[in-house]
Amino acid sequence: MTVSTINRLIALFDGAFRALAPGLSMSDAEHMATLVHQSMSPSTRSYHTSDHVFDMCEGANAIQTLAALFHDLVYFQLDGGFPAGVAHLLSDAVLERHGVITIAPFSSDDEVMCLCTEIFGFGVGQSLSVYAGLNEFASALVAGHQLHKHLRRSDLIGVLACIEATIPFRNAVYKGESAPDLLAQRVRAVTQTHVLELVGVELDVHVASTMHDAVEFGNRDVRGFALANQALFLSNTWMLIEESNAPLKVVGVYALSDYRGALMRMAGFLANLDLASIFQSYAGYPNDATLDEWADAAGRNLRFACDYLDCKTASVAIIEALARLTGNDSPVSMFLGDISSLHGKPERVEDYLPETSPGPVLDEALLEVFVKGRARESRNDLTSSPLTAFVYRRIGQYGMRVAIVQARRMFDGLISPFEFLNTLDRDMVRAVVRACAMIALSRREALLALEKTL
Repeated sequence: MTVSTINRLIALFDGAFRALAPGLSMSDAEHMATLVHQSMSPSTRSYHTSDHVFDMCEGANAIQTLAALFHDLVYFQLDGGFPAGVAHLLSDAVLERHGVITIAPFSSDDEVMCLCTEIFGFGVGQSLSVYAGLNEFASALVAGHQLHKHLRRSDLIGVLACIEATIPFRNAVYKGESAPDLLAQRVRAVTQTHVLELVGVELDVHVASTMHDAVEFGNRDVRGFALANQALFLSNTWMLIEESNAPLKVVGVYALSDYRGALMRMAGFLANLDLASIFQSYAGYPNDATLDEWADAAGRNLRFACDYLDCKTASVAIIEALARLTGNDSPVSMFLGDISSLHGKPERVEDYLPETSPGPVLDEALLEVFVKGRARESRNDLTSSPLTAFVYRRIGQYGMRVAIVQARRMFDGLISPFEFLNTLDRDMVRAVVRACAMIALSRREALLALEKTL
């Protein structure tokens, strides 16, 4: 039997408290677990949920466990602001005016604000970006408010440093120093200010231990980039696509252009991601061999994901071209059919596509994902890609690369939808048109008329 999410969270808090704050009761664990559960359960989230917390807690010590429980509690751009249960803790800490969020003035007696700003290197009036520390800083503030009366200052500094280390994709080196190097300097300074009894060797040990935890924790947060299972990496990528594209949450309603735009934005992000910015190290931990191994795996996954997303984009571009040539942009389901239905198996475009034999050179691993699907189910999209599989079998890897180039030209207005379709394999396009005509009732006549001109 599976333990409920809230009870798993309570158990994690209780276990961490037994190690770090034995004076806290099970009711204290319940209170904090409920706060985390409520904050991380809105429908806007697909990836940054309690399941991600549980993944982060695997192999974690008590300090890392507390950091894991709080580190993604705030996700401003996904949740449309701060979670209701913690908004009161943050309303005096930050100011929001005309869409710009800055750190508000605070008293030197506000220990939580002092600790968090010093560890993050932030100051009063500083503008906070959702892509450069706002979510992590706000989550650390909540953790600080919840924990500062119960933990030793050295342990609380460790928790906050772990959360800071999850700010992703920072330059490997800035002015000769890495993000962990700079964090270590701040950890040393804040410890010297707030934990006066730690001096000399004990201070050095504390900084080294804190940084070991922080680097390990930050790398655990992005370890999915180095997964050996490419289908699982794609599943994680897809959850991030769904999470960061609000229109895709309205299943069966989102438009072809919304879907295509989400694919292209994620492909662009992954294609331009600096491998050196994904994983961190400090004082030789992890060692260079491990970092190289992770970077190589991440590179393979990123290339595979970009190929996958480009192929998906090229196939949906065909449908978008058909929609524009027979009317306007439309819901994806108008041309492809529903993903699921309460009334039985939904009619889908692939039901009307002909069998096809593999043609030119294919990436068999990529084709397998199109046919069998990503590793995890999606609420908002099929995990398999039968239309893309059909197109991919017909025109192969090279043909797909040509198709995505031409599709981008269409999206940029350099060629017309009709010209785009005429750059592709004629028999393949006509088969897709006929299949779509069986699904899109209101466009059937126009589609069949278009087929005759291709």
